[in-house]
Amino acid sequence: MDESLFDDVNSLLDGDFGDDRILKQIHRACKNNEVISNYERNYVQKLAEQYLGKKPKISSKVSENTTPKVPDVVMPTIQPTIQPQTIEAPTYKKSNFNVKNSKPIIAFGGIAVVIIIAAIALLANDDSFSPKTPTENKITFSVNSDLSSYSENDLISINGISENSSIVNLSIENQNDELVWAEQTSVKSNGQYSTLAIAGGSGWDVSGTYTLKVNDGNNIKSITFSFTS
Repeated sequence: MDESLFDDVNSLLDGDFGDDRILKQIHRACKNNEVISNYERNYVQKLAEQYLGKKPKISSKVSENTTPKVPDVVMPTIQPTIQPQTIEAPTYKKSNFNVKNSKPIIAFGGIAVVIIIAAIALLANDDSFSPKTPTENKITFSVNSDLSSYSENDLISINGISENSSIVNLSIENQNDELVWAEQTSVKSNGQYSTLAIAGGSGWDVSGTYTLKVNDGNNIKSITFSFTS
């Protein structure tokens, strides 16, 4: 029997402290050596501290909230395993090429190179393959009309190029080589000139082919057009 617990229960019952039903049950358990729960022991302990002036018990047990010590983990050392590799050199098939047979091939190649060089030299000397420079095809003197045929009272637009003079003389002749129109026109700074003429009037009474001419003082250019009176 727990004498200390039994005495506390008797004192509490005598002082009429706590719940008589619970205290009498604990008193009977102590007297008959029955099992007493921790709840009942704590109940008596709290009443004894409160009413009997008993000091609280200091538990020697380690608090459950204490952080447990984690043992050090030792990592095992892993030894690398290196497996030897055998590298075999590739085997090459022996060529059946014969050095003697290479001589005709080399000779044929040399002949081909000579033929190519000769062809290039021939083309370089041939004027038909020589590129023409822009200056060779450039027109420096010309005369044009906007149409190839006109009727009476039509407006003839005349234009052209004259890079060797600042003034040109224009004229129109009928099919009988008679002068039916003439005008002197200034050449612009870019070498071009232009003017207008009216088809009709004296000398234009016959239908046929008429000739338009331009004269820069050194050269003459001409074109023809048809006129219907």
